[in-house]
Amino acid sequence: MDELLLEREYAAKGFFAVAGVDEVGRGPLAGPVVCAAVILPLEERIPGIDDSKKLSPKKWEALAARIRECARAYAVAEVSAAVIDEINILQATRLCMKRAVEQLAPAPDMVLTDGNMTLDLALPQRSIVKGDALVASIGAASILAKVYRDALMREYAKTYPGYAFERNAGYGTAAHIAAIREVGLCPIHRRTFVTKILGARQNGSSAPI
Repeated sequence: MDELLLEREYAAKGFFAVAGVDEVGRGPLAGPVVCAAVILPLEERIPGIDDSKKLSPKKWEALAARIRECARAYAVAEVSAAVIDEINILQATRLCMKRAVEQLAPAPDMVLTDGNMTLDLALPQRSIVKGDALVASIGAASILAKVYRDALMREYAKTYPGYAFERNAGYGTAAHIAAIREVGLCPIHRRTFVTKILGARQNGSSAPI
């Protein structure tokens, strides 16, 4: 993805600060959902931006550094597992995206979100299915969110050893599920997700399931 075609299209219509927004971590059993918002410069290309799921970890890190260096503005926000349990993952993702956009300085005048997501913002918005692979600013947001969340989960792995968060990033791998059955839940597990996936009773303690 070498061209900011959609961003240029909106600039021609008078929108000169178009923010791309994406999330990482809607599906894991543990950890926060993380969202990033990015306003890219129209005069400078960042070759290699794509959906973060298609890139290697080494490429993620290099591109994230380049995006942070070149972006007119970027911000990252997170919403905890406890809030996800309280308001559900869809609403938590919407809240997280909103927080990321609201942290941008300069503020955007247009917001492009990945998927099918409408945010509680008084700004023009457009949702784009597979936007992280089609729109440079959304792809950039995907990469920043991915790199941030993976680093965060590596830190959580030090606090809560035994779940291999440094390898699974909180996703429901066989080893992760086996660890939950053996030692129970830790404070960053999403109780509603574990209950649904394992068919276990919801449990606010760290007792084994």
